Amino acid sequence: MHDLAPMARFGGLVASGLRDVTHDPEALDSAGFWAVAADFEGHLTCARFDDVRTEPVPVPTPGRWRGPDAGGWTSSLDRTAYITGVRRVRERIAAGDVYQVNLCRVLSAPLPDPAVADVDALTALLARDNPAPYAGTFRLPGHGVEIATASPELYLRRSGRTVESGPIKGTGRTAADLLEKDHAENVMIVDLVRNDLGRVCATGSVTVPALCAVEQHPGLVHLVSTVRGELARKAGWPELLPATFPPGSVTGAPKSSALKIIEELETAPRGPYCGAIGWVDADRGTAALAVGIRTFWIDRTAERSPVLRFGAGAGITWGSDPDREWEETELKAFRLLAIASGVDESGVRGSGAYEASGRTE
Repeated sequence: MHDLAPMARFGGLVASGLRDVTHDPEALDSAGFWAVAADFEGHLTCARFDDVRTEPVPVPTPGRWRGPDAGGWTSSLDRTAYITGVRRVRERIAAGDVYQVNLCRVLSAPLPDPAVADVDALTALLARDNPAPYAGTFRLPGHGVEIATASPELYLRRSGRTVESGPIKGTGRTAADLLEKDHAENVMIVDLVRNDLGRVCATGSVTVPALCAVEQHPGLVHLVSTVRGELARKAGWPELLPATFPPGSVTGAPKSSALKIIEELETAPRGPYCGAIGWVDADRGTAALAVGIRTFWIDRTAERSPVLRFGAGAGITWGSDPDREWEETELKAFRLLAIASGVDESGVRGSGAYEASGRTE
């Protein structure tokens, strides 16, 4: 919806009055309040806003969001392709090329009425039906940024020189579903995040205050760890972002090997999914960037009508069961697709949309 004004909403903060837009991370160390989005592929967009205020997330308003048809979702990888991908990752693990790979698929559905497609209205629905600690909106239509996120995962929090990350690895419907494999996966990613932060933090300052804590979220549970460090004297955003991006929890270990395998196996760009979204207050030296999971974005570049996209993935290790990993991606997508399509879960199940998420484009 191109006549909507640029804005950003993160938690109780709302920013409007766009001043400037840049793709240079050095700007984040300058002045002002910035909304930030980085695609998984590395494209960074930073928008500085003049008016920042405290405001609750609005109650959903009928007519501000018309979502896709519940049965219209397609997937970049269908069930067969995804399971084949899991098996190929396990072969690469057996060959010693990698320890873990986060394998993802992108789900897409055409918007029936692009004129009624305000991502901030979708954020209001998500806040009501799937509250998340790093939920938000970043709406910058003139620069191709229309994102609504219900992310539960912290990529980077900054307070002065202190930086912190909260990687998630391990997902189940309940805590009883979590396996030894989930704990091992989390520990591997914690080690990766420690190494990433260690590249820009003072020697000996990186710690792990929490390891494999169980967090409850709507419809599922996660294992979450906390990694913290103190930035080295000359390190700022231009050093911190390259050292830690893409987030370790959505790539794999070693990160360089995992990224090569992701490029081989995935058939669609991830875009904002698995990237970063959040805010930086350069005046106060504070920031909170989320990992772009549980995230919707509008893609108006497609030849056909604009589409709504959403990503889902799972961490693959030697202990992975291919069918179980596919089901994990379904679990992560099911509730969110129902909300975006504007129907309750029983309605989605009755329409066959859950199964339709396995169809390829």
